Amino acid sequence: MNPKERLFALKEGKQSEGVLFYPIFMHFAARLSNQKYAEFSSDYRAMVQANINCVEQFGIDYVTVMSDPYRETSALGGIVTYPEDAVPRCNAQLISSLDDISKMPDPDVFHSIRTLNCINGIKEYKRLLNNEIPIVGWVEGPLAEACDIIGMEQMMLSTYMDPEFAEALMRKCLDFGKKFARAQIEAGADVIGIGEAVCSQISTQQYAEMVFSLDKELIDYIHEQGALVKLHICGNISHLLPVIREAQPDIVDIDWMVDPQEAFEILGDKIIRCGNLDPVKMYREMSSDEVYAFSKELVDKEKGRRFILSAGCEIPVGTPHENVNAMKRATSDS
Repeated sequence: MNPKERLFALKEGKQSEGVLFYPIFMHFAARLSNQKYAEFSSDYRAMVQANINCVEQFGIDYVTVMSDPYRETSALGGIVTYPEDAVPRCNAQLISSLDDISKMPDPDVFHSIRTLNCINGIKEYKRLLNNEIPIVGWVEGPLAEACDIIGMEQMMLSTYMDPEFAEALMRKCLDFGKKFARAQIEAGADVIGIGEAVCSQISTQQYAEMVFSLDKELIDYIHEQGALVKLHICGNISHLLPVIREAQPDIVDIDWMVDPQEAFEILGDKIIRCGNLDPVKMYREMSSDEVYAFSKELVDKEKGRRFILSAGCEIPVGTPHENVNAMKRATSDS
């Protein structure tokens, strides 16, 4: 089976030879292809080529459009800057009241340069990969996108001091996220990743009362459009796992702070867990032999379960290539 067939077999609970390998490469991929990050995140051709280079060099089993968390922010009217070799950032808060939200644009994802760049990247993958490798699209979750627009501190304060404003802004982000997800699926995405990293910083009650219904609505919508869902909340999400289970994503990224066995017991045997090596330790502290040993131990423990090997979050720039190869080797030696 090719990597796409293996993913959908895994979704159905069928095991194939070896374990799928889904490391998160962004700056690492750009550097591998001698690109500045601004080029990688702004030019879909550069992003696609960098990811395909990673497939060819390290044998990763998917490609993704993860690169620019401010695509939706830019489309929705945010003033975003794109440093030459750093992640984009939003420099001005344009929304501060319910009235401001009502005046926000309702953009066409095909007319905003940043969202169109993402859609074109998926089309390019579709053209080049012969339907053999799963293509993972990306949207920001409602809370994460609201934080991108007005800043994390202001959004967190709003949830307490002006919950009507916070809910209205997240609803605006959700509505646009649905449009963006649908356009990516129509372009050829097999999976849509939902980035909700900020949720690891809130309590179970906050997530359940403020975010869960919106995330669930987005997940259900993506499923209705025919794609799988990969939920990414880096950090320690042990306290959120029971609520995440109710949202029913197909894949959940688990970071190194989360115990894989506990995640299995809470999420159940139907949800694919993706993780959970520590990317910083792999970069700074571990030899390739140690990376292989940790990876192999994890893969062996997960044998027969719905599991994908990855680090808990992005592989840092400068991670030795032999360490990445060691992870891959562990997936095929199982």
